[in-house]
Amino acid sequence: MSSQLDQLKEYTIVVADTGDVEAIARVKPQDATTNPSLITKAAGMKQYAKLIDDAVEYAKGDLALAMDKVSVNFGTEITKIVPGYVSTEVDARLSFDTEATIEKARKLIELYKEVGIDKSRILIKIAATWEGIRAAEVLEKEGITCNLTLIFNKAQAVACAEAGATLISPFVGRIMDYYKAEEQKKNPDFKGFKGPEDPGVKSVTEIYNYFKKHGHNTIVMGASFRNTDQIVHLTGCDRLTISPDLLDELSKSKEEISVTLDAAKAADLDIPKMDVSEKAFRWALNEDPMATEKLAAGIRGFAADIVKLEKVIQEKIDAASK
Repeated sequence: MSSQLDQLKEYTIVVADTGDVEAIARVKPQDATTNPSLITKAAGMKQYAKLIDDAVEYAKGDLALAMDKVSVNFGTEITKIVPGYVSTEVDARLSFDTEATIEKARKLIELYKEVGIDKSRILIKIAATWEGIRAAEVLEKEGITCNLTLIFNKAQAVACAEAGATLISPFVGRIMDYYKAEEQKKNPDFKGFKGPEDPGVKSVTEIYNYFKKHGHNTIVMGASFRNTDQIVHLTGCDRLTISPDLLDELSKSKEEISVTLDAAKAADLDIPKMDVSEKAFRWALNEDPMATEKLAAGIRGFAADIVKLEKVIQEKIDAASK
């Protein structure tokens, strides 16, 4: 029997979720995603100091430009390893500013172009706020492909699809975290969810089935996994972005897995169309405490890591100017 990772790859495109270039080279995924937290972590590794130093030199004292160049430098290294998409995230502090998000995305694509990376290799990663989704709608029409991230609610997912987003990232683990904590308030001995009963797995399954039923071409990429059980119960999903540690676990397991998501079967399901006008979108989030809390927390978390990285970069800029 082949490994679970090899079995998974027969039905799902596997994406590495890390800023560690060496880890990506080890697991050989199709695509790779990064975020501010992962870039900040990788930036502290000695082997990537040259990517930071190059960005500082390039920016000539401009902190915002240096930050963009850091993201592009990491992304450029990753494009040398993976054959498919590399996701590069827009500053999370722009999550409620459509125009600023559009301009930042264009700047990132321009920096990639300078080093010979075509925009067809890059997914611009944007938080799936109403404003972020509107930015993605504009960018997609310009041929700049987008990954709408921090998806916690079906309304977010459907709005992204109707805006023509190339890909969405529903956060399986963070959804599960919320509901596990809620269960533990009632029962402190509650250990967690299993398989198809996992709320994060259920959420991605529902989104996947809706997209296939209604003919949306937007790629569904499950993200933020806490364990391999969540991953194997989403076998058949368009893409799954997985941390190196969990990829290693899958590669060592020989347990058989089966397809759980099937586009042909989804097409036969009775799933009504969903209204995702701005009013309906905002109301759906308002009525979903988990999505409201996790979306806000996710944006805050990414923004905090950007601030940490800015401090590192600013110190290097200051040292270079002495």
